[in-house]
Amino acid sequence: QVQLVESGGGLVQPGGSLRLSCAASGSFLRVESMGWYRQAPGKDRELVARISSTGSTNYAGSVKGRFTISRDNSKNTVHLQMDSLKPEDTAVYYCSADIVTVVGAIYHTTLHWGQGTQVTVSS
Repeated sequence: QVQLVESGGGLVQPGGSLRLSCAASGSFLRVESMGWYRQAPGKDRELVARISSTGSTNYAGSVKGRFTISRDNSKNTVHLQMDSLKPEDTAVYYCSADIVTVVGAIYHTTLHWGQGTQVTVSS
């Protein structure tokens, strides 16, 4: 019953910016860590950025200083502000989240993925 929906992808010129958003919805207690991963054609899926429930962040070296991850806990939403975009940033970007549900008094934490949003950086 948990869904992650990404938005904000698109086509942008090198040096431009995009802001990705991902909202968790459904039946759950809370969202723990959230993150963004990306996968380019012929490449492995890689971590872009993650943010913990308390705001601790982690970035891939290739995007550090250019991308900023943030979250709004009240809306169960994570954002990725992407600045100074490069052609090599072109990929499908996937939202992920560790989501806690409770059945009775039992807590469960499961990893969920969005369907992905295409980011294309090209002149």
